[in-house]
Amino acid sequence: MENNYKNIIESIGEDIGREGLKNTPKRASEALKFLTEGYGMKPEKLMNDALFDCDNEGIVVVKSIELYSLCEHHLLPFFGTCHIGYLPNKKVIGLSKMGRFVDAFARRLQVQERLTGEIAECIERVTGAKGVAVMIEAQHLCMMMRGVQKQNAETITMSMRGDFEYDMNMRSEFERLVKK
Repeated sequence: MENNYKNIIESIGEDIGREGLKNTPKRASEALKFLTEGYGMKPEKLMNDALFDCDNEGIVVVKSIELYSLCEHHLLPFFGTCHIGYLPNKKVIGLSKMGRFVDAFARRLQVQERLTGEIAECIERVTGAKGVAVMIEAQHLCMMMRGVQKQNAETITMSMRGDFEYDMNMRSEFERLVKK
C-alpha cells in the first residue's frame, strides 16, 4: 500500500523526496488501515457477553454517537452523529456496545444509507429487540470540498425496524428524544 501511495503522490507531480513527504506513503497507509479497520470487526465478538436480562420494555436511546467514515465513491470523509433507539425484548445490551457497533460499520468504505441500515440490522440481530431505530446526521466532504461545494448541506438517514417501523407513536417518541 505504501508503494501505491508513493505512486499516487508522484503522479500528481509532487517530489516524494521532499522533506514533508518522505514518510507520507507510510503514514497514509497506516491511516487508511485504521480508517477501514471495520472490515475486521465482527459485531458478535464486540458483544463481549454484554447482553443482560431485564424486564424493562421502555425505549432505550443512545444519542449523539460521533462517527467518521469514508465515502466509497470518492474516498473522502463524512462525519456526524448516530442516534440509536431500541425496544428491549427481555434483554438489554451494554450501552458502550452501541458506539462499538457504529465504529465497526463506519470504519469501512461506505454510503450513509447503507451504514444506517447495517447498524440497525446488527442491533436487531444481536439483541432480539422488538424494534430498532437508527438516525444518522452527517456532512460529506465530497459535497463540501468538490462537486457542488455546499458547505452547509447535511444528510439525514433513518432505518426503522420492528415496532418503530409500524408504530408511528413509537417512531415519534424516538425522534422527540433524539432532538431533545
